[in-house]
Amino acid sequence: MELMHKTAAPVLEIKALKETGEFEGYASTFGGEPDSYGDVIAPGAYTDSLAEHAAKGTMPKMFWQHDSREPIGKWLEAQEDAKGLLMRGKLNMGVQRAKEAYALLKEEDIDGLSIGYRIKEYSVDTETQVWTLERLDLFEVSVVSIGANENATISSVKAAKAHHELTEMLKAGDRLTERQFELWLKGFGFSNAQAERAARLHLKGQGEPADADQGLAFLQALTAA
Repeated sequence: MELMHKTAAPVLEIKALKETGEFEGYASTFGGEPDSYGDVIAPGAYTDSLAEHAAKGTMPKMFWQHDSREPIGKWLEAQEDAKGLLMRGKLNMGVQRAKEAYALLKEEDIDGLSIGYRIKEYSVDTETQVWTLERLDLFEVSVVSIGANENATISSVKAAKAHHELTEMLKAGDRLTERQFELWLKGFGFSNAQAERAARLHLKGQGEPADADQGLAFLQALTAA
């Protein structure tokens, strides 16, 4: 399966901050509602990666805002529990950015951790487009502020893969649900409103016949292209 690099939405659960710069918190949580990227991480997703780090005597890197040019300390321990990925680390107080991160964490101006990883195994619900991430290669965990890790590239990669899967379903003669049909149209640049209207026209037969004929011709032109 193709590897994809991405970062995750922040988990706002940093705790046990000490004056020495040591702290711990959850960098990721399992299950529950999909995050802002439409992902759910399955329990055990980090097991192989953590075992590989242990075998090599390494740990994921600690960065500021996912910026590899700004290491701010090191992770001392990483483990999975029933809730998620629990990290314990230490800020390097000799580094200016780490001092700034410490001050912000102490005042609770920021309180997020976010992971950087490669997807090794996943499954996709074609109806909801929710991705369940089943095996991950964890390479860094960053201290972040809200919104600091937006990743338009991975969003576009996911959208392209989903669109390809739906196109293949159509080629195979499968019937798409209304939601799937809307997602497929959005892959061609349709707005939400346009995709919803097209779904009503072509899946439910609602609308004027002339509108349906015009829309069908447009869809035929798209698929031919």
